[in-house]
Amino acid sequence: MPYSHTPRRIACLQPSATVILDAIGELGRVVACTRYCADVVPEVADGSRVILADSWTADSAQIVAAQPDLVIAAVPYQEKAVSEILKAGARFLGLAPKTLADIYTDIATIAGAVGAMERGDGVIAAMQRRIGEVRARTAATARPRVWCEEWGKPLIASQRWVVELVEAAGGDFVGTPGRQASADDVRGLDPEVIIAAWCGAGDRVPLEKIIVERGWQQTAAALSGRVFCIRDEFLNTPAPTLLQGLEALAFAIHPELFPGTKGIRQITRVPASTAENSTA
Repeated sequence: MPYSHTPRRIACLQPSATVILDAIGELGRVVACTRYCADVVPEVADGSRVILADSWTADSAQIVAAQPDLVIAAVPYQEKAVSEILKAGARFLGLAPKTLADIYTDIATIAGAVGAMERGDGVIAAMQRRIGEVRARTAATARPRVWCEEWGKPLIASQRWVVELVEAAGGDFVGTPGRQASADDVRGLDPEVIIAAWCGAGDRVPLEKIIVERGWQQTAAALSGRVFCIRDEFLNTPAPTLLQGLEALAFAIHPELFPGTKGIRQITRVPASTAENSTA
């Protein structure tokens, strides 16, 4: 039997890697992952895999115990986490995508590592095709101003790949991607659509509360009720999952062209004051 150079035991400390391996039909190689991976790939929660700390809180002892021959993780801001991953001694693939092009490269890299380049190319082509279809459908439409945030305290705008998806969905992203902003800054931009997709919050962003606390009741978005929560993993997981985020964005930005979809929730009312919000 010929020797296989491809890793057979992979530890995924980043949900996007788990999604990519699932999309290319190689989920069986994943022997360990984080609890956040189960949010996007429920199959990994079947009890057959070791649950590890994520890229931000990596623990070398946990990784060693899982006996992986490849660890895939995001490159976090904490040097200690990177050190813990390297201490485990397994081959390490660090991901740090910023754009859709970077994400396609990550898919190709992971697919190449497991000997599934053709399937990886197919996943990339499918993503590009769907994004292109949505972009073509919105090409001649009005482009509302869209504020999209990945965190609420402090207020942080979504990443550059989200900017690309917003633009494909027919919107004009306002603010600086990945950067902190103040509530006053955003109020001054007067977005016509507000989208909250907080990391780790799922679909639980309290829309009515944040509109009041930030004094955004008179923004165009609040006045028209175009304030939405999109599930965190649909926009913040740099993987094929983003297509679900694209469908949600398309509905939020151009509901006259795109149907409602899963993973998006719209504000039900805009309270007039903090007092009203607290007694509701």
